[in-house]
Amino acid sequence: MATEILESHQIIDQFIEQHPVDSKLVLHDVSWDEYEALMDQLVDLAGLHIAYDDGTLQIMTTSAEHERYARFFEKLCTIISLRRRINIISVGSATMRKRKKRKGNEPDSSFYVQSADLIGNRLDIDFEIDPPPDIAVEIDLHRDSISKFSIYAALGVGEVWRYDGEVLKIDLLEGADYIPANQSQALPILTSQILTDFLRRMREAGDFQALLEFDEWIQRQPA
Repeated sequence: MATEILESHQIIDQFIEQHPVDSKLVLHDVSWDEYEALMDQLVDLAGLHIAYDDGTLQIMTTSAEHERYARFFEKLCTIISLRRRINIISVGSATMRKRKKRKGNEPDSSFYVQSADLIGNRLDIDFEIDPPPDIAVEIDLHRDSISKFSIYAALGVGEVWRYDGEVLKIDLLEGADYIPANQSQALPILTSQILTDFLRRMREAGDFQALLEFDEWIQRQPA
């Protein structure tokens, strides 16, 4: 196993060095122990997101543009939290994994809303026993995160927001599948169109102006 882990790590090193940002490497027949060993080895390496689905390992690199969109979602949710007095806990791209499910993933951003009170002010969230975030965000500028739906469903993430640089799509978990929706279940004030519009404003006018306009919009909405 040590040799296999070393070979996988060498492949990942080559991938990072030779491939452009926002690209993806897929490895098959990777055991859970190998996945955890690789996670431990790469814990301090920025710009990588890793997903594991019952033997299939995906390693994704990110770009500054990618990260900027992810942080923008966090700022939007902070404004909602403060203006609407809603407890929203951001856990960013924290690694969600469950050994018994053989699933693991690092979203681009994630939030507790309905389950925020269950997490409280604890900083040490254990995804093996704690509930998953209610919202996971995926920035799909150069790839499609639909392949991660089976992971999110097994982990119990209630909704996934996917942004491809043009349109924001919301998918809600029903049973074991995700179905497209126009409105967020965790934050009903938000629709896919509203999020798309303010993401477009962010591209056109920058973060600061778009956030000011979003803050003004939030204040105009009925309580």
